[in-house]
Amino acid sequence: MAVRRPAALNRIYRSEVKIGGFLCALALSGIAAGLYKGVQDNFLAEIVHIDAFGRGVTEFFRELPGLLLVLFLAWMYRFSENRIFKIGIALMMAALAGFTIAGLMPLNFFPQTAGKAVVIFLMVLYSSGEHIIMPVRSSLSLNLAREDRGGASLGFTGALGHGGNIVGYLIVAAAFFILSRLGLAKFAQFRIMFAAAAFLGLGAFLVAAAMRDSGLKVKRRRFYFARKFSTFYMLEIFYGARKQVFITFAPYVLILNYGATTAVISLLLAISAACSFFASPLIGKLIDRVGYKAVMVGDTLILIIVCFLYGFSHRIFPQHVAFYVVCINYIFDAIISVASMASNVYVQDIAENQEEITATLSTGISINHVISIVIALLGGFIWKFFGIELLFSLSAFLGLLNSLYAASIKTTG
Repeated sequence: MAVRRPAALNRIYRSEVKIGGFLCALALSGIAAGLYKGVQDNFLAEIVHIDAFGRGVTEFFRELPGLLLVLFLAWMYRFSENRIFKIGIALMMAALAGFTIAGLMPLNFFPQTAGKAVVIFLMVLYSSGEHIIMPVRSSLSLNLAREDRGGASLGFTGALGHGGNIVGYLIVAAAFFILSRLGLAKFAQFRIMFAAAAFLGLGAFLVAAAMRDSGLKVKRRRFYFARKFSTFYMLEIFYGARKQVFITFAPYVLILNYGATTAVISLLLAISAACSFFASPLIGKLIDRVGYKAVMVGDTLILIIVCFLYGFSHRIFPQHVAFYVVCINYIFDAIISVASMASNVYVQDIAENQEEITATLSTGISINHVISIVIALLGGFIWKFFGIELLFSLSAFLGLLNSLYAASIKTTG
């Protein structure tokens, strides 16, 4: 007996398309990602012993798949969007399985340098799958949506991913809280989380593998540049810089400067994901209502305040107060980052067809990764020799440039 689709989904997605497998795969992979990312930074700092500068170097390699994304997608030019989505899930699952296998080895099985190389390789493998999925997920979400419901579709799939992340983060926070009190060794706690993430990753892959091909297939070029997308390309550069500072260094500020444990970081990630879960569909509707331009400008103006507090809280407040201020900033940045979907709607608005949308989104991701890998290396250097004040001041300045550039957009409506 056929299962009736909820009315809320009928208002967003076209009636003739099947979306169950796609949404289920997003949810399962979201939980797996929550488990993995919930332990990642503490694992690097506490087990692999990577410092702030080394974290920038690690992030340089982790972001390389994003830079090479258009080459990956061009190589798979004969594949449909569904098939590419499945390949991305498979790569993520393989990386999580690799972390699990490596975690079963004795703590000193790898020499220190070789151990770091293995960890970085697995991070790059996971990142490859994650980045391959990014433009395809957006492309499928837009393609499956009803006319003029693109923002709502992106908002819903974004909320679904955040919902999965919430479950994963809460599991990590609860597990580390309980297992540490049971006296289980810290490394063993990380092993358990990697194994659970790999199990869920396998589930996401099996669900994705069973998805029926929607027939959506677009031609891809290695690099796609068109003058009408020049503003979008510049916005991706600014977003890449802003994103990298927070993804790479925000958790490390909490861990190295304030001593945040894995349970604390995971709880913060869970709260951030929960806020993003509710904010994502609201921001999607806001984009449809007030337009992508207003959302893009407002997003980065708020970011400037967040950057200032992040970089200078320890100089303004006592240490314990600064810690809570930074935690609030961490959550708030996650919320405003959701607004980045506005640029996807902007591309859809000025593109002529689905091929142009996918090609532009994938090129945009590679463009923002050019600046991302530079920021990863430069950010670690700035932190080490000049402090986090300058690092986040530069991030605020880039946010200001982003707002000014977004304000120059001429809307079609």
